[in-house]
Amino acid sequence: MEISIILTNSTPKYIQIYDQIKKAIIDKKLVSQSKLPSKRNLAADLDVSVHTVKEAYEQLDAEGFIYSKERSGYFVSPFEFEWQQSQNTILPSPSIESINSKVDIDFHNGHIDTATFPYSSWRKLYTKHFQPQNLMNNTWQGEPILRQEIAYYVQRSRGVQCNPSQVFIYGGTQHQLQALCNFFGPSIQAGIEEPGFKRARTIFNQHCLHTHHIPVDEFGVTVPTEKINLLYTTPAHQFPLGMVMSVERRAALLKWAAEEKAFIIEDDYDSEYRFKGLPIPSLAKMDQLQRVIYSGTFSKTLVPSIRISYMILPNALVDSYSEFYKEQKTVVSKIDQLVLADFIAQGQFDKHLAKMRTLYRKKQQALISAINMHLSKEFQIIGEKSGLHIVLKLPNSLSEKEAIERAFSAEVKVYPCTSSYQQSTNQQLVIIGYGGLSLEQIEEGIMRLKKVWSN
Repeated sequence: MEISIILTNSTPKYIQIYDQIKKAIIDKKLVSQSKLPSKRNLAADLDVSVHTVKEAYEQLDAEGFIYSKERSGYFVSPFEFEWQQSQNTILPSPSIESINSKVDIDFHNGHIDTATFPYSSWRKLYTKHFQPQNLMNNTWQGEPILRQEIAYYVQRSRGVQCNPSQVFIYGGTQHQLQALCNFFGPSIQAGIEEPGFKRARTIFNQHCLHTHHIPVDEFGVTVPTEKINLLYTTPAHQFPLGMVMSVERRAALLKWAAEEKAFIIEDDYDSEYRFKGLPIPSLAKMDQLQRVIYSGTFSKTLVPSIRISYMILPNALVDSYSEFYKEQKTVVSKIDQLVLADFIAQGQFDKHLAKMRTLYRKKQQALISAINMHLSKEFQIIGEKSGLHIVLKLPNSLSEKEAIERAFSAEVKVYPCTSSYQQSTNQQLVIIGYGGLSLEQIEEGIMRLKKVWSN
């Protein structure tokens, strides 16, 4: 059998031979069971070495396009399906940009003000630490210098007394929760706020934990009456309703945890942004990490894409947790950890945080003023004491679904509260975040909502 093969100088010759024979088989120019030229004959025809043809044949043989018979040579493999698949027309899906272009004011609760990020300082520190000795990751628990700086930070900011050995670095709150679920095991009885952080609820469900939904009232999550071993709560700024847990409720929860020998996961997100009243001590400070697992993140204080969070364990859990994960590898870039550690040690983090508190306070005031000015008194503001979002209770005449649809028609995006409930609710609420918007966008957004919500 003669095979038409044209060789060029563009790629190695054995690859060209392999590609052209493979294509001939797929296009059925070489039929099943037909015999290929011997290696010596094809090499002579193409003026290449026998070794070159041998490499091409061996690759085709390895992939199943041809097979060999001892003392007989190579043959085209039989196949019972079409190599050449039909070319279906693939319609291009709308890009993220085209979807987002329909909304130019997005009240997303997770967005932050990226324009004020200290790019210059961060870039200098990154250049400093982008060195050969830092290109390999170190301990899975996190860089010692960052764990030390975090221990100092939580002590001065939240009164949490701990040492670096209790601090574990992760790539986000969800990752921390996954690690805890694996550590405690699927038989654990877990509690989560109702309504509560839906991503946390999803993590618990995915890990087959027996999940109980603990009701929230105006003071925060209520003391569980169910027999549970683990309670996840957001006391600094309950998500989504936004209330700050009272000191009395905190004390009651700690008493419950001690009596039941349960652990509380305190997600202290948004604790840096408290705008009304004096700071309330964290659960971890009040019980000094006896029954509290403290969780923090830099997503709101810096930027979400850095993906650095931390978890502080009670001393009683450190050894068993470390043993459980002794074969683990770190999930956070060593360089990013070193940059953040330096950023905190130099006092730049505290300086940046003070600046952001002032900025977000102004934005929240602008949002509340705009709501009070442009919307009727039937719209009630909830959860404005801290954090980067508020909840707006809607009039009886306007459902959550309709409010969101009308807002979208005005190229404004607000978010539902119902997705945070596990059980059905009659509440008609929307979440309005303001961290990522300018003062002008906040004013404009509420004015647009007035036009579509006023009827």
